[in-house]
Amino acid sequence: MTHCTPKPLRFSSLNGKKIQSSFTGGDISSDGGLLLLREVDKKLGLTKKFSKAFNDQRHQGYISHSVHDLLKQRVYALSAGYEDVNDHDFLRNDLCFQIAVGREVNLASGSTLSRFENAVDRRTLVEINQLLVEHFIDNQKVAPTEITLDFDPTDHQIYGKQENRHYHGYYREQCFLPLHVFCGDYLLVSMLRPSNIDGSKYAGAILRLLTKRFKQAWPNVKITFRGDCAFGRKRLLHWMDNNIEYVTGLAGNARLQANAKDLLRKAESQFKESGKDQRLFTEFAYAAGTWKSSRRVIVKVEKNINGTNQRFIVTNRKDGTPQAIYDEQYCLRGDMENGIKQMKLDLYADRNSCQLFLANQLRVLLSAIAFALIAELKRTHLNTTQFAKAYCKTIRLKLFKIGVIILKNTRRIQFLFSSNHPHQAEFIAAINSLAPP
Repeated sequence: MTHCTPKPLRFSSLNGKKIQSSFTGGDISSDGGLLLLREVDKKLGLTKKFSKAFNDQRHQGYISHSVHDLLKQRVYALSAGYEDVNDHDFLRNDLCFQIAVGREVNLASGSTLSRFENAVDRRTLVEINQLLVEHFIDNQKVAPTEITLDFDPTDHQIYGKQENRHYHGYYREQCFLPLHVFCGDYLLVSMLRPSNIDGSKYAGAILRLLTKRFKQAWPNVKITFRGDCAFGRKRLLHWMDNNIEYVTGLAGNARLQANAKDLLRKAESQFKESGKDQRLFTEFAYAAGTWKSSRRVIVKVEKNINGTNQRFIVTNRKDGTPQAIYDEQYCLRGDMENGIKQMKLDLYADRNSCQLFLANQLRVLLSAIAFALIAELKRTHLNTTQFAKAYCKTIRLKLFKIGVIILKNTRRIQFLFSSNHPHQAEFIAAINSLAPP
């Protein structure tokens, strides 16, 4: 790209000295920490595995950028905070990005990356989700005795004329309704769905596939399903009753509220007498009209100065007190919700601005791959530092967004970081952990 020589930018003076600047510094980058992500990716081979899922139908004689390079370029940019392909019309010239991707020439332009996204097929998307599951299995050095699968839908607000766009009455907007599945800090599934469906749509099929695969890998593993009231559906509950344990929310209705009436009165009475916040639990057997049998329902009632609150959950667990199941099992799903926030707010999984639905599904999965890379960096190479549990955005701001001067000749490429970078100790610790052979 040809640039004309810019005029110096003038700022207010300091102690009688002029302050001038211009964008003529040469090979200086604000994303020096991408070298860290590059080393994690090389050690895991994660983007290389995912790139093999793509069905590349381009004429090989005209290709300048491999699928693997395109995937790395897109995933690394998301990790660094560049959410759309338009950014790459400039990033492609950034020497730091070029080296991170593994090239010493210009990277793909925004239009090339757009064609890459829009050429994806359904089989590729399925295989990428399968590879996320296999990544989780491969990383378990010891067969787990039990695992908990967290399912949760969320909304991706959209603008324009995207394929499969619909208005959602609850969110009051045009949106998609993706479904995410986590196991601890591992993201297993990110499935983009239209919003004109029930919130539990496809959850049963995904759960059956995951259960089958995990039972193949670990025959004796105990699997627990956890979700909100969107998943309290008769067919899903019936299948889980015969296969796995579950702790899931249950939408309130007149019968449930009637059964919890005495507990609510007790909470209100005790709050009135003591003036202290009340949080009480009970349980009872309950059978909805469409259920074949009754199930164990736990209710939590809260009373404080702001009013009252009731929550119902249903479970097939026989052990545990109502409060223990609620606090030590159900409430832990909040960690998964934090993962979804990172996907949307930090890695732009909701940047679904392509016209084609499959291309938007790929964008969600590109964010999922970025999430997996950063999670591995935290889990394995920052586990002794203050960033072991940090959000993706924190990792980006503290460790990826590092100004660097790049010096390149025929024998060596040098990255000169600031001597005063406040988190160089953590950066050095991670690099030493990743020390290349």
